[in-house]
Amino acid sequence: MALTRVVGSWGSLRFHSSTSESVRARHWGVPADFKWEAGEFGRGKCVCCTVGARQVAQPAVPLEDENSSSPHSKASVELQRLTAAEVLGKSQTDLISLPRPLSVADLSVSPTNASHFRVAYQGVPGAYSEAAALKAYPQCEAVPCEQFEAAFKAVELWLVDKAVLPIENSLGGSIHRNYDLLLRHRLHIVGEVQLAVHYCLLGLPGVRKEELKIVLSHPQALAQCEMTLSKFGFIRESVDDTARAAQFIASNALRDTGAIASARAAEIYGLNVLAEGIQDDSENVTRFLILAREPIIPRNDKPFKTSIVFTLEEGPGVLFKALAVFSLRNINLTKIESRPQRKRPLRVVDDSNNGCAKYFDYLFYIDFEASMADPRAQNALGNLQEFATFLRVLGSYPLDSAL
Repeated sequence: MALTRVVGSWGSLRFHSSTSESVRARHWGVPADFKWEAGEFGRGKCVCCTVGARQVAQPAVPLEDENSSSPHSKASVELQRLTAAEVLGKSQTDLISLPRPLSVADLSVSPTNASHFRVAYQGVPGAYSEAAALKAYPQCEAVPCEQFEAAFKAVELWLVDKAVLPIENSLGGSIHRNYDLLLRHRLHIVGEVQLAVHYCLLGLPGVRKEELKIVLSHPQALAQCEMTLSKFGFIRESVDDTARAAQFIASNALRDTGAIASARAAEIYGLNVLAEGIQDDSENVTRFLILAREPIIPRNDKPFKTSIVFTLEEGPGVLFKALAVFSLRNINLTKIESRPQRKRPLRVVDDSNNGCAKYFDYLFYIDFEASMADPRAQNALGNLQEFATFLRVLGSYPLDSAL
């Protein structure tokens, strides 16, 4: 039976006070005077990275000179060729059986088995986002998506139950795209996952790392392995995600090209791990958000975290006053991020002495350690209402401290 698509208009809590050649709540216990209002904060065209194809023919290159007098001569070379061909042939067959990532255009397709608990992630099998989804829900069916936007929409259209998407990395910082999408879509944060990231250098079977000339990976992975890449003098080329780099090398049998990805990606795509733990800092952690159509009921019996977004009027000390509402109640802030407003990127201020001044108009995203069931959090947001021109609770959810 086809799955009925339901598109909801989710309530938002608002307050109003007035590569060389590149490879291409209603459940929140908020004060009674808070005003709930359904609305759109703006939609825009999804801008995503693209993966181009290296249009370079890969000729068959002998591993050794066939006329060599060394022990690795003709018979040995033919054996190595045969072995590599068998491995690559098996790899190609396996790749065909992998699930194709959903794109935004695919979101009218109903799931093949709606009885499974399905969790969307961005990337292809073997991505670190898939590992985060399986850490959060070990028995789930992990559903790959081409873009972050597709993962958000898959949840909204009931094609999957939840989405697990990265929001920040201990070395690379915030994933700004997902901050923007949090506001554009009507999903709720219902949990978080912290995943230790261990990068590996991967290559085709029989290839040594000294033979590599080019390394593919996600831009953040390349940046986080800067010292290793500089040591070997590799040319760096960016792709959408780490596992896609491994998939691309396996699909095109690129012997001069390696990938920075996970050991699981090597296993999936038939590659060898040439080096492990190549990141510059061993303490490399990515934090992921778990997104759902409905919020969870906040509780006080375990550590909770709450995420909000708000805007402020222009004025001296307004941001200080906004942050002070948490400090006065002994609430710890764990994250603050600012993003320019898409609809009002600039604010014009008249000054009779110096003419018109223009300032960026910002959205402020804050995470704090308190549940919305905690009166301190309720009072803090009631106080913040006095300064905020817009305020929305993105989610109140259990804090994850396990790695």
